[in-house]
Amino acid sequence: MARQRGFAKYAISTLAVLTLGLAACGSGNGGDATDNGGDGNGGDATDNADSGGGNADSGGGDGAYTIAIVPKDSTNPWFVRMEEGVEQFNEESEHNVFQRGPSDTDATLQAQVIQDLIAQDVDAIAVVPVDPAAIENVLQQALDADIVVVTHEGASQENTMYNIEAFDNNAYGGFIMDNLAAAMGEEGVYTTMVGHVTNASHNEWADGAVERQLEAYPNMQLLEAQPRVESEDNAEVAYQAANQLLTAYPELRGIVGTSSFDAPGAARAIEENGLIGEVFTSGTGMPADNRDILERGIVESLTLWDPAGAGYALASLATKILDGEEITDGLDLGVDGYRNMQFAEGSDKLLEGDGWIEITADNVDDLGF
Repeated sequence: MARQRGFAKYAISTLAVLTLGLAACGSGNGGDATDNGGDGNGGDATDNADSGGGNADSGGGDGAYTIAIVPKDSTNPWFVRMEEGVEQFNEESEHNVFQRGPSDTDATLQAQVIQDLIAQDVDAIAVVPVDPAAIENVLQQALDADIVVVTHEGASQENTMYNIEAFDNNAYGGFIMDNLAAAMGEEGVYTTMVGHVTNASHNEWADGAVERQLEAYPNMQLLEAQPRVESEDNAEVAYQAANQLLTAYPELRGIVGTSSFDAPGAARAIEENGLIGEVFTSGTGMPADNRDILERGIVESLTLWDPAGAGYALASLATKILDGEEITDGLDLGVDGYRNMQFAEGSDKLLEGDGWIEITADNVDDLGF
């Protein structure tokens, strides 16, 4: 391990700020960890938690840091792509940087991975939380062990030094709504879908979409009976939820998706119900995985940021903290979308970039992933 004086100096100088921040922050997007995990994986936590990427004991000479990136689910294509950015940073730097996550989107399994990394005495842990509230305790343990902790898609996370987002979450939700509204002709009933109601970023995007609709699209209405449904970050669950919505609410004409499985799952339900051109969906999605539904016009557009960039940016941020660099507005994390990071208004922890992308049939083959 190569934890150096730069970090120690930084930790001392910011201790008062972090303490005040932790005391002041609420856990409004919290929830019970059992909501995300279920009992099915509980007995296999040790086997399932330690999945994907790298070795905390490998690599790293004198002065090199060991930095672990912990995704929600190491098997999810989104995080497989993220690992490419992590590996790129590892190759370009002198440090030992690797990705390790649970084999399922489960907050309890994710906490197990973090616990194991603390025991291995890594220098930094960067997490994309399944459920921010469910890992507060284990992240506090990491901080207490003088491990740098940063997060992504964890705007409500208290026990983190910094959380980075590819963009302003509210604005990204508005961007999704603009795409859906264009497809719907700016009229009709819609609803929102999130991976989990405890997922801070997904809910902020959904809230941003609703706010944008209220200010810009008066002829659209949020489905009052079910304004928000869960997909559990699972394509099959997203499909089933969309099917149930279409059956129960024949007036429904639009579905906002946030998880990368939501809009694709909804698109499958739209096609199978013979509703192409009548019901629409837009939201986050991977280009290569969704080429078919874009080219066949089932979905007019999807949105995202490059998860590889997020993985690279997390490793870069952790390295800068360990080096004792001051984290300020204008921070350059060395990758597109994260070259001019700005603190969100009123926050000294939430850093936002400008990394969103619109995917259409015209550019789906140009993005490279």
